[in-house]
Amino acid sequence: MKKTLFERTKHVYHNDAFAELVKDAVLFFNGTPVHSIPPPSSFYGTGVYALYYIGENPTYKRYAELNRLEYAFPIYVGKAVPKGWRQSRASDTELNKSKELITRLREHARSMNAVEGLSSHDFMCRFVIFEKDGSDMIGTIEAALIKINRPLWNTTVDGFGNHDPGSGRYEQAKSDWDVIHRGRPWAGKCKGEHSDMTMIVKNIEKHLSKLK
Repeated sequence: MKKTLFERTKHVYHNDAFAELVKDAVLFFNGTPVHSIPPPSSFYGTGVYALYYIGENPTYKRYAELNRLEYAFPIYVGKAVPKGWRQSRASDTELNKSKELITRLREHARSMNAVEGLSSHDFMCRFVIFEKDGSDMIGTIEAALIKINRPLWNTTVDGFGNHDPGSGRYEQAKSDWDVIHRGRPWAGKCKGEHSDMTMIVKNIEKHLSKLK
Protein backbone atom coordinates (compact mmCIF):
# COMPACT_ATOMS: atom_id res chain seq x y z
CA MET A 1 0.00 0.00 0.00
CA LYS A 2 1.32 3.40 -0.98
CA LYS A 3 2.28 5.69 1.90
CA THR A 4 0.56 9.05 2.05
CA LEU A 5 1.70 12.34 3.48
CA PHE A 6 0.16 13.35 6.77
CA GLU A 7 -2.54 16.01 6.55
CA ARG A 8 -4.15 16.84 9.86
CA THR A 9 -7.32 18.22 8.30
CA LYS A 10 -8.16 14.77 6.96
CA HIS A 11 -8.38 13.44 10.52
CA VAL A 12 -10.57 16.12 12.12
CA TYR A 13 -14.24 15.26 12.54
CA HIS A 14 -16.84 17.98 13.02
CA ASN A 15 -20.62 17.78 12.92
CA ASP A 16 -22.87 20.71 13.80
CA ALA A 17 -25.79 18.31 14.30
CA PHE A 18 -23.89 16.48 17.04
CA ALA A 19 -23.04 19.73 18.82
CA GLU A 20 -26.72 20.76 18.69
CA LEU A 21 -27.75 17.36 20.06
CA VAL A 22 -25.48 17.83 23.07
CA LYS A 23 -26.85 21.35 23.65
CA ASP A 24 -30.40 20.00 23.46
CA ALA A 25 -29.65 17.25 25.98
CA VAL A 26 -28.04 19.74 28.38
CA LEU A 27 -31.04 22.07 28.03
CA PHE A 28 -33.38 19.17 28.78
CA PHE A 29 -31.26 18.19 31.76
CA ASN A 30 -31.42 21.70 33.23
CA GLY A 31 -35.20 21.66 32.98
CA THR A 32 -35.81 18.37 34.77
CA PRO A 33 -37.48 18.32 38.22
CA VAL A 34 -35.30 18.61 41.31
CA HIS A 35 -35.61 16.03 44.10
CA SER A 36 -34.21 15.28 47.52
CA ILE A 37 -31.32 12.83 47.65
CA PRO A 38 -32.05 10.06 47.36
CA PRO A 39 -35.29 10.62 45.44
CA PRO A 40 -38.38 9.45 47.36
CA SER A 41 -39.27 6.64 44.94
CA SER A 42 -37.26 3.84 43.38
CA PHE A 43 -37.06 3.63 39.59
CA TYR A 44 -35.32 1.84 36.75
CA GLY A 45 -32.75 3.59 34.64
CA THR A 46 -29.19 4.67 33.97
CA GLY A 47 -28.03 8.16 33.12
CA VAL A 48 -26.51 11.41 34.30
CA TYR A 49 -27.16 13.36 37.49
CA ALA A 50 -26.12 16.52 39.35
CA LEU A 51 -26.06 17.38 43.05
CA TYR A 52 -26.83 20.86 44.41
CA TYR A 53 -25.72 22.07 47.84
CA ILE A 54 -28.25 24.04 49.92
CA GLY A 55 -27.01 23.49 53.49
CA GLU A 56 -25.35 25.52 56.23
CA ASN A 57 -21.73 24.35 56.04
CA PRO A 58 -19.65 27.57 55.88
CA THR A 59 -17.24 25.99 53.39
CA TYR A 60 -20.00 25.72 50.80
CA LYS A 61 -21.96 28.83 51.72
CA ARG A 62 -21.50 30.27 48.22
CA TYR A 63 -23.21 27.27 46.61
CA ALA A 64 -26.15 27.56 49.00
CA GLU A 65 -26.53 31.24 48.16
CA LEU A 66 -26.42 30.66 44.40
CA ASN A 67 -28.89 27.77 44.53
CA ARG A 68 -31.40 29.64 46.70
CA LEU A 69 -33.47 30.92 43.76
CA GLU A 70 -32.79 28.22 41.20
CA TYR A 71 -30.70 25.08 41.02
CA ALA A 72 -28.11 26.17 38.48
CA PHE A 73 -24.78 25.52 40.26
CA PRO A 74 -24.08 21.82 40.83
CA ILE A 75 -21.36 20.89 43.28
CA TYR A 76 -21.01 17.47 41.62
CA VAL A 77 -21.97 15.82 38.33
CA GLY A 78 -21.84 12.09 37.77
CA LYS A 79 -23.06 9.20 35.69
CA ALA A 80 -24.58 5.84 36.51
CA VAL A 81 -24.08 2.95 34.09
CA PRO A 82 -24.63 -0.81 34.43
CA LYS A 83 -21.85 -3.38 34.52
CA GLY A 84 -20.56 -4.09 31.02
CA TRP A 85 -21.50 -0.63 29.71
CA ARG A 86 -17.92 0.42 29.02
CA GLN A 87 -17.27 -2.79 27.10
CA SER A 88 -20.61 -2.47 25.25
CA ARG A 89 -21.79 -5.72 26.79
CA ALA A 90 -24.93 -4.31 28.40
CA SER A 91 -28.11 -5.16 26.48
CA ASP A 92 -31.13 -2.87 26.08
CA THR A 93 -32.97 -5.05 28.60
CA GLU A 94 -30.17 -4.67 31.14
CA LEU A 95 -30.15 -0.91 30.61
CA ASN A 96 -33.91 -0.57 30.98
CA LYS A 97 -34.08 -2.85 34.03
CA SER A 98 -31.02 -1.43 35.75
CA LYS A 99 -31.44 0.50 38.98
CA GLU A 100 -27.93 1.85 38.79
CA LEU A 101 -29.01 5.52 38.85
CA ILE A 102 -31.13 5.34 42.00
CA THR A 103 -28.51 3.06 43.57
CA ARG A 104 -25.76 5.59 42.87
CA LEU A 105 -27.80 8.43 44.40
CA ARG A 106 -28.45 6.31 47.48
CA GLU A 107 -24.73 5.59 47.78
CA HIS A 108 -24.02 9.32 47.69
CA ALA A 109 -26.62 9.93 50.41
CA ARG A 110 -24.89 7.37 52.62
CA SER A 111 -21.52 9.05 52.03
CA MET A 112 -22.96 12.43 53.00
CA ASN A 113 -24.53 11.06 56.17
CA ALA A 114 -21.37 9.20 57.17
CA VAL A 115 -19.04 12.20 57.34
CA GLU A 116 -18.55 15.30 59.45
CA GLY A 117 -20.15 18.54 58.30
CA LEU A 118 -22.56 17.13 55.73
CA SER A 119 -26.01 15.55 55.55
CA SER A 120 -28.10 14.27 52.67
CA HIS A 121 -30.65 16.91 53.71
CA ASP A 122 -28.13 19.53 52.55
CA PHE A 123 -28.50 18.50 48.91
CA MET A 124 -30.95 18.29 46.05
CA CYS A 125 -30.49 16.43 42.79
CA ARG A 126 -31.71 16.27 39.21
CA PHE A 127 -31.08 13.59 36.64
CA VAL A 128 -31.80 12.35 33.13
CA ILE A 129 -32.49 8.72 32.26
CA PHE A 130 -31.04 7.57 28.95
CA GLU A 131 -32.60 4.52 27.30
CA LYS A 132 -31.79 2.34 24.26
CA ASP A 133 -29.46 4.14 21.82
CA GLY A 134 -29.58 7.18 24.06
CA SER A 135 -27.37 5.36 26.56
CA ASP A 136 -24.46 6.04 24.20
CA MET A 137 -24.80 9.70 25.21
CA ILE A 138 -24.24 9.18 28.93
CA GLY A 139 -20.50 9.82 28.98
CA THR A 140 -20.77 12.70 26.52
CA ILE A 141 -23.45 14.55 28.46
CA GLU A 142 -21.66 14.02 31.77
CA ALA A 143 -18.52 15.51 30.25
CA ALA A 144 -20.48 18.43 28.77
CA LEU A 145 -22.10 19.26 32.12
CA ILE A 146 -18.76 19.15 33.91
CA LYS A 147 -17.19 21.39 31.27
CA ILE A 148 -20.04 23.91 31.48
CA ASN A 149 -20.46 23.99 35.26
CA ARG A 150 -16.97 23.15 36.57
CA PRO A 151 -18.44 21.54 39.74
CA LEU A 152 -16.20 21.79 42.79
CA TRP A 153 -16.19 18.07 43.58
CA ASN A 154 -15.34 17.18 39.98
CA THR A 155 -12.61 19.71 39.28
CA THR A 156 -10.98 20.85 42.52
CA VAL A 157 -11.77 18.35 45.29
CA ASP A 158 -11.44 14.77 44.09
CA GLY A 159 -12.81 11.61 45.66
CA PHE A 160 -16.50 12.10 46.44
CA GLY A 161 -17.56 9.42 43.97
CA ASN A 162 -14.91 6.92 45.05
CA HIS A 163 -15.74 3.43 46.27
CA ASP A 164 -14.01 1.28 48.84
CA PRO A 165 -10.82 0.15 47.05
CA GLY A 166 -10.99 -3.17 48.86
CA SER A 167 -8.59 -5.30 50.81
CA GLY A 168 -5.01 -5.09 49.62
CA ARG A 169 -5.42 -1.60 48.15
CA TYR A 170 -5.41 0.54 51.25
CA GLU A 171 -1.85 1.70 50.65
CA GLN A 172 -3.23 4.43 48.39
CA ALA A 173 -3.73 7.97 49.61
CA LYS A 174 -6.96 9.24 51.09
CA SER A 175 -8.80 11.49 48.61
CA ASP A 176 -9.02 15.25 49.07
CA TRP A 177 -12.74 14.88 49.73
CA ASP A 178 -12.13 12.38 52.51
CA VAL A 179 -9.45 14.60 54.04
CA ILE A 180 -11.91 17.46 54.56
CA HIS A 181 -14.92 15.20 55.26
CA ARG A 182 -13.76 12.51 57.64
CA GLY A 183 -16.05 9.61 58.41
CA ARG A 184 -16.28 7.08 55.59
CA PRO A 185 -15.02 3.90 57.29
CA TRP A 186 -13.06 2.59 54.32
CA ALA A 187 -11.36 5.95 53.70
CA GLY A 188 -9.85 5.80 57.17
CA LYS A 189 -8.01 2.65 56.14
CA CYS A 190 -6.12 4.40 53.32
CA LYS A 191 -2.55 4.82 54.51
CA GLY A 192 -0.92 6.72 51.63
CA GLU A 193 0.31 10.30 51.99
CA HIS A 194 -2.68 12.51 51.35
CA SER A 195 -2.94 16.19 50.44
CA ASP A 196 -2.53 18.90 53.06
CA MET A 197 -5.82 20.12 54.54
CA THR A 198 -4.76 23.78 54.38
CA MET A 199 -3.96 23.53 50.68
CA ILE A 200 -7.27 21.81 49.92
CA VAL A 201 -9.18 24.58 51.73
CA LYS A 202 -7.25 27.26 49.82
CA ASN A 203 -8.10 25.54 46.52
CA ILE A 204 -11.77 25.43 47.52
CA GLU A 205 -11.79 29.13 48.37
CA LYS A 206 -10.14 29.98 45.07
CA HIS A 207 -12.71 27.91 43.17
CA LEU A 208 -15.66 29.44 45.00
CA SER A 209 -14.40 32.97 44.41
CA LYS A 210 -14.92 32.42 40.69
CA LEU A 211 -18.57 31.38 40.98
CA LYS A 212 -20.95 34.05 39.70
